[in-house]
Amino acid sequence: MANRTKKVKEGIKPNFVLTLKLDTENYQEDILDKRLDIGRRIYNACLNELNKRYRLMVESKEYQSVLKMPKTDTVRNLALQELNSKYRLTEYSLHQFVKPMQHHYRKNLDSHTVQKIATRCFEAFKGKIYHTANKIHFKKYGELQSLEGKTNSSGIKFRNNSLVWNGLSIKVLVYPSDVYAQMVLLRPIKYCRVLKSGINYFLQLVLEGVPPVKLDKNGEFRHKVGRSKVGIDIGPQTAGITSDEKVSLLELAPEIDTPYRKIRKLQRKMDRSRRANNPNKYKANGTFNRSNKDHWVKSKHYQSDQLKLQRIQSKLRCIRKQSHNSLANEIISLGTEVNVERMSFKGLQKRAKKTTKNEKGKIKSKKRFGKSLANKAPAMFLTILDNKLKHLGTELHRIKTAEVKASQSTYLRTRRL
Repeated sequence: MANRTKKVKEGIKPNFVLTLKLDTENYQEDILDKRLDIGRRIYNACLNELNKRYRLMVESKEYQSVLKMPKTDTVRNLALQELNSKYRLTEYSLHQFVKPMQHHYRKNLDSHTVQKIATRCFEAFKGKIYHTANKIHFKKYGELQSLEGKTNSSGIKFRNNSLVWNGLSIKVLVYPSDVYAQMVLLRPIKYCRVLKSGINYFLQLVLEGVPPVKLDKNGEFRHKVGRSKVGIDIGPQTAGITSDEKVSLLELAPEIDTPYRKIRKLQRKMDRSRRANNPNKYKANGTFNRSNKDHWVKSKHYQSDQLKLQRIQSKLRCIRKQSHNSLANEIISLGTEVNVERMSFKGLQKRAKKTTKNEKGKIKSKKRFGKSLANKAPAMFLTILDNKLKHLGTELHRIKTAEVKASQSTYLRTRRL
């Protein structure tokens, strides 16, 4: 059972998620897989249509003239919004586009679920519209892992401890000993989400409000809440924590032990199998042949290895998230006024642009902290901590590094070094 909070905008009520496992049979899993793949195809159709509309807009003379305006000009932003409406780059127009597809697949997907797929695609495509992303990728077979509705009154519904969806009824595993789940299910449900993780299927209930406080067997709070100020110095792999009670330097997710050798062997084995079964997909020099549009052939052994790799990554993800939650609870036990310096982890992922040499004249590696950030996920830790603080009516205070200048000051901050 997992629990997470959605980011709350101003004027929108907070919500949280309860994840429950589905007690599926083989034929039900086949139906769920079919519906997930239909959702994937609709998503790709939406993305293809958005790419066409965007290309028409970019090639227009109106768009080119608007781009020449100063970025600070408000007229420029209004003109871009008008162009988006003119070339139907809006969420509502995409909902109209998927109507015929929903009618075709009405036995499997309801209208609300299809509209949510279109919304999901449009939210991703916003990155291209606002120039924060270079390319939005299509979903490959098996990559779409979830489908969700809009309300709990139609489409994907939770009724009598069961998932009810277009003629499908699957029992949800809710144990009597799970007091937390019993408390949460008393809350009003906003909408439901079907999730596939590995070979298992889950139902995620999005509920209104903040999650209830967890209690131990004695009826006391499982996690204490402190009152002192807390400062965090976050890094790619470690976090320095200071408070009135404690000063420590901790490793992020110390339980993570990535089996690099096993992953490397699996990836090489899969690559050999992929090349052997798809010779037309590669050129004579071994590089990928982009002009070939044939379907990929995956052997049974390849699919088995692919599943093994997915399970390894899934296990690491669960361990990482559990460790981050534990550390966040430890920090909150010190205090709820938590300060951390802003850091661009995205910038630390990128390779160095300049080519430099060391003292011996050899070219230095351009690698930075990509692997460390992937293993330890410091940004994920800060998000978890911020969500937990929001439950308590506060938030994580992100301080501008240029204003604080922590490395240039003494501990007492009486003088600048």
